[in-house]
Amino acid sequence: MDKDALTDLFTTASLGAPENAVGFVMWRVVHRYVREIDQALAPLDLTHLQFQTLALAGWLNRSGEAVTQSGLAASGDIHPMQVSQILKTLERKGFIVRSRSAEDVRAKQVEVTDAGGAALREALPLVIEVQHRIFGDEGLPGGALLETLLRLDNS
Repeated sequence: MDKDALTDLFTTASLGAPENAVGFVMWRVVHRYVREIDQALAPLDLTHLQFQTLALAGWLNRSGEAVTQSGLAASGDIHPMQVSQILKTLERKGFIVRSRSAEDVRAKQVEVTDAGGAALREALPLVIEVQHRIFGDEGLPGGALLETLLRLDNS
């Protein structure tokens, strides 16, 4: 496609510039956020996805009810195969244990270990600091950004 055709395309069929598209801006912010979380968690040998999965497992485990891999995938809106791979890594690190469910032999239960709890105790303040640095008070509970994102997530 030549230069004039590209200019015409972006003049007639776009929002005028990438920074005018909420999807583009969100994509950049999410990648920046993940990159900074990965950097903050590197000394703990955790990635953003590993942290999110471990934190979600811990959150769900707090009720005392069985947490399954499929339940974890559904709660986090994460592909089940990706959850399985992340949990294998967390299990190798000793942060979680997986066992066969007593109710459903096809399902695996996920439990956070003491080492996983200790990792979360160290990681949570680091993640909160990055969130506050990037999103400011608007990203805190009750903040305008968080309220908007929650509304979008629930619609």
